[in-house]
Amino acid sequence: MRTCERPGRFPRTIAAQQSEGAAITTGVGAQDDPTAAWAFSETYLAEDVTLLRARERAAELGCATVSPGTGALLRVVAAALRARAVVEIGTGAGVAALWLLRGMAPDGVLTTIDPESEHQRAAKVAFAEEGVPVHRTRTIVRPPLDVLPRLSDGAYDLVLVATDPPAYADYVEAAVRLLRPGGVLVVVDALLGGRVADPDRRDETTTLVRRLAHAVRDDERLTPAIVPVGEGTLLAVRR
Repeated sequence: MRTCERPGRFPRTIAAQQSEGAAITTGVGAQDDPTAAWAFSETYLAEDVTLLRARERAAELGCATVSPGTGALLRVVAAALRARAVVEIGTGAGVAALWLLRGMAPDGVLTTIDPESEHQRAAKVAFAEEGVPVHRTRTIVRPPLDVLPRLSDGAYDLVLVATDPPAYADYVEAAVRLLRPGGVLVVVDALLGGRVADPDRRDETTTLVRRLAHAVRDDERLTPAIVPVGEGTLLAVRR
């Protein structure tokens, strides 16, 4: 099972522009070209050296990462919640975790789960470079479905699902159980880069993610929305 951060296969050309501080230009107005609007939102906030190094380690490990736009959204949600208890399913190289930690309360604790020890080691390097105190992260090297049942019900402000889309349904059900009322579920890669929105795409993964989006929409416990950053981010508040 791959539990690297799945989403945000951020175009290298745009990423390079962002890291170099270059402006994105286009001959078509953003109102006429959704791609231009997406590109602007993805480069609206420049990532610093710590995040860029974490991305480099992710590339070396073969991990996809959340896009800068998705990371910025994660930080905003964590900050709005003043999150003190967060669970991340799929550590990858720690890119999403850095964004979350930057938004969380200063005494907040991030529990991040990934069965691959090399991913956790890479994330710990990122945390050290960020200067994150050791007590603010719990890194668990085990399959998420072995860990999630042992976490306390209704005890978490935010749960991030950032792993293989085919496994989303199992993780989302567990995540909803963990959330307190007012807590937020975040599922990245929720549009699969646009495939989910295309009714003609009926491959297995696309169908599973589309069904999950519908199930979250129809779940009376949740108030959901989908935001088109990265490859699509599904948000839902626990009622």
